[in-house]
Order: sequence, then structure tokens, then C-alpha cells
Amino acid sequence: MNKLSHYLKKYWYVYAFGVFCTVAAVILDMISPQITKRIIDDVIIDGEVNILPFLLSIILIMSLGRATFAYIKELTFDSLSSKIASKLRKQLFKHIQGLSISFFDENNTGELMSRVKDDIDRVWDALGYVSMLIIEVLIHTGIAMFFMYRENPRLTIIPAIVLPIVAGLAILMERKLGKIYGKISEQNAMLNTVAQENLSGVRTVKSFAREKFEIKKFLSHNKKYYELNMEQSKVFIKLYPYFQLITKLLPLIVIFFGGRYVINGDMSLGSLGAFTEYSMNIVWPMEMLGWLSNDLASAFASYKRIRKVFNRKTDIIESDDPLVLDEVKGSIEFDKVSLSIKDKNILSDISFNLEAGKTLGIMGATGTGKTSIINVLQRFYDVSDGEILIDGVNIKDLSLSQLRSNMSLVMQDVFLFSDTISENVKMGKRAFINEKEIIEASSYSQANEFIDKLDNGYETIIGERGVGLSGGQKQRISIARALAKKTPILILDDSTSALDMETEHLIQKSLTEIDATKIIIAHRISAVRNADEIIVLEDGKIKERGSHYSLLKEKGYYYQTYQAQYGAYESSNSSSNLDTDGVV
Repeated sequence: MNKLSHYLKKYWYVYAFGVFCTVAAVILDMISPQITKRIIDDVIIDGEVNILPFLLSIILIMSLGRATFAYIKELTFDSLSSKIASKLRKQLFKHIQGLSISFFDENNTGELMSRVKDDIDRVWDALGYVSMLIIEVLIHTGIAMFFMYRENPRLTIIPAIVLPIVAGLAILMERKLGKIYGKISEQNAMLNTVAQENLSGVRTVKSFAREKFEIKKFLSHNKKYYELNMEQSKVFIKLYPYFQLITKLLPLIVIFFGGRYVINGDMSLGSLGAFTEYSMNIVWPMEMLGWLSNDLASAFASYKRIRKVFNRKTDIIESDDPLVLDEVKGSIEFDKVSLSIKDKNILSDISFNLEAGKTLGIMGATGTGKTSIINVLQRFYDVSDGEILIDGVNIKDLSLSQLRSNMSLVMQDVFLFSDTISENVKMGKRAFINEKEIIEASSYSQANEFIDKLDNGYETIIGERGVGLSGGQKQRISIARALAKKTPILILDDSTSALDMETEHLIQKSLTEIDATKIIIAHRISAVRNADEIIVLEDGKIKERGSHYSLLKEKGYYYQTYQAQYGAYESSNSSSNLDTDGVV
């Protein structure tokens, strides 16, 4: 991550120009009381009415000049802060995309959304209008004090005493608010998470009639968020009246003591008018200090959280000089692979050799490590022991880009984007897949059966996560997406679980025509029975391995699964009983 200091150094000249415009606007504003002084002393008291039009013209010209410089100042700060925030947001999103899966296991979506959106916005504010106003406050106060000193050095002691008091109150407020802002941001992330989960899973909520429970949970987090904001308001309300009291008393004190100087002849009435106007001109900077310290505290708290994400490094380290294969043929070898996550053994001593173009079936009960084999193959996690080879090369020596781009994965949890069916299918190689290939892949996955019936066909926009489609329809689009990618390795993780037997049979038949190395994870015998080798996992270890027929003869887990799925059918159809080779 580039620190904010990097951007400040890089664009110093832009900020310098903004500061110049600020100084010009403030100087023009500060000259105005001098004109007021002349109007009082020369025009009203001495009766030089002839110079009044000239003085009024100067006021008009200065007002136009101030407005012009103020506009340029606003445009400069806003444009630059927008540019920096945009780059910072892009960097943050890119960094998050590059983090390993373990990071997403530990951080929820709502929290990350708060970092990317809300926290960046607060930093944006700090780089824009907050920093602009802080600079303007300092310049405005400094120039106003200079002009007041010119008018009456002794009377300037009054605002000189008041300013440090106000600054101290502002610092005190910033410290108190800084602690609360951190809690508010965290609670905001939790609130986002609860709302996001509820809205994403609205069908589940409604199907279980959990609306009242979810509302109660949301209200609980909302109440905490409200209480923290009230705590913030109490701090602000407790201290802010002091700012208001000081800023109201200052002009009164100036007039009281300044009036005595006028009566004694030590100061002209015009000078007192100008001095009073200056004292009122530093009122708003004092009031702004409270608000600015409030926003600045929020921005610092947000920046700390953003830095925390940037400081998180990926667990998956790519080789400094990765090996790039001329062509990935697709042979896969697991050599005594083990995986442990947080001292929990997931896989132990997994070994198999899958030649290019062959098919491996993986079965086992839920939680036995089937999907973990895919996770380590794609380097979502790195193995604890052993090694994984593709075409004889350790996957740690390959670039992540080549490794993952040569695999097509149909995940157990289907995710479709809120876009057209065509764009969802093209996701794997969006720039290279044409309409013909989309239709071909959809035909293989049997997705064209329902897509052709839609009013807009492949240009039909599907909702978030495939809302409006059945589970089977989403799975078929997901399979079409993998097939359209045309990679040498095809992985299907329980990808036909929501399909009827007839559609699954047609897809299995189509897969035999695909020239690729295939890994099929399934609970159904029908999905893996034609594989060249089948392995059965139990507690992260290979319990059984062999072909469909050899595993049936072993009468272990695979045989029991077969009986559970086909036993009733065999009992009712004597002609379909197992023969001596275990064939149906």
C-alpha cells in the first residue's frame, strides 16, 4: 500500500496551488475590514463622500476575486481528494482480491464492505474538505491576528489568550471521540454483515418463518450502533457549548475594551469597527475546530483499519521466478499430501496419480476432506506435507495465474453474478469466448433446454446469486461456464446434486466427450462409476480405492453407498441383480 504521505509528496504541487488559492481568498476577505475602517473614518466621520463609490467598487472587486479563488480552491481539493481516494480504494480492493482464502474465512463480507466503502470515504473527506478547511482555518486565523495586531497590539492579547483555550478543547474532544469512532465503525461493520446475510438469505429466512428473529437480531445490533452514536453525541454536546460561549463572548469583550480605547483617543472608531469585524471573522474558525477534529478523528480511525487490512499478507506465496509451462497437458499427482488448518488435520497422506485425459472420482461422507483436495490443488491453501505435481512440476513452482487458468471448477456452492446468462457463462475467458462456444457449452450442460425457452434467451438477466432460477438450472449454467473455458483440467465438486437422474445422465454422457483430465467429487454412484479410478475418503485419509467394480467387490463404504442408492431398485427388479462381476 502507498501511504498517504506518498500521495501528499506526489501531488504536493496541486496542494500548493490549492493553498495559494486559499491564501489569496483569505487575504481578499481580510482586506474588507480595512475598507470598512475607511468608510467609517473617512466617509462617515470626515465626510469624504466622494470616495465612497471607489471604496464600494473595491469591495465588489474583492468579493468577486474571493469567490473566484474560493471556487478554484474547492475544485482543486475536491478533485485531488477524489483521485487519491479512487486510487486508494482500487489498491485496497486489489489487495483484498490477492489475499488467500484463509483471510476470508476470518473476515465477514459486511466488515470488508465497510473497509472498502465507508472507511475510504472518511479518508476521502479528510483529504478533501476537512484538510482544506483546516488549512483555511490556520491561514484565516493567522492573517486575522496579523491585521488585529496592526490595529491595536494590546487589544490583540484578548484573542491571543482565547485561541489556545479553544485549541485545547478541540484536542480534548478529538481524543475522546477517537476512541468512540473505532467502536462505531466496528459496530457499523457488524450491522452491515447482519443486513447483508439477512437479505442474501431472505428465502431461507421466510421459509423458516424467522422474520421476527432476524428483525430482533438486527434491532439488537442497531441498538448498540445507536448507543455508540449517542455516546459520541454526549461527548460532542458536553464540549461544543464551550466553543459557542467563547465565540459569542469574544466580540463583546473586544467592543468593551476597544470602546475605552476609542473614548480615550487611543484608537479610531473605524479601527475598532475593523478590529471587531476581525474578531468576529475568527469566530467561525474556532467553531469549525470542533467539527473538524470530529471528522479528523473519524478519518484517522478509518485509516488505521484500512492499514490493518493492507498489513495482512497472503498465506499463498508465489515463486519470485515462477515456471511457465509451454502447454499444460493435465496430469495430476498427489504425493503423500497432508493438510492441517489451525492444528486440525484435514487431509493425511493422500497419494494418487491421474494421467492426462483420465478421470478420478472422489467419494466419502460429508466432512471427510473431498473439497479440501480441490482447495490444495488450486492452492487456495498450501499443503502441510507432501507435494502436488501438474505435468511433473510442483504447483508451488508455477504461477498462480497459469495454475488456476488451466482449471475449470464447478463448485458445490454455485455462485452466479447479477448479469446476463451469456456473461455468466463467459466468465472463465470473457474476452475469448464467442456466442457459438456459449451455445455449445450450454448444450453439453443441458442448460440450453431452459435457456431457449426464456424470452431473452442468453441475454436474460438473472438476479443476485441466480435468484429466479432453480438449483438445477444454476448448476447447469455453472457447468456450462466451466466447459466454455476449455481447460485441460475439469473439476466438478458435487455439481449435479440438484439435477434429476435423467438430466444428470445426459450431462455425464456429454462429459465423456470432453477431452480433459477430470476430477469428479460426488455422493451419487452414477456420477463417478465410469471414472478410471475412484478413491473413498474417511477422516481425511484414503479408505478405499479402485474401479467401480473392484470397489463393489470389497463391500466397504462404496458398496454400502451403492446399496443405499440402488438396493431398492434391485429388489424390485430381479433381472437387474448384481452378476458375479458386480455389474448391474
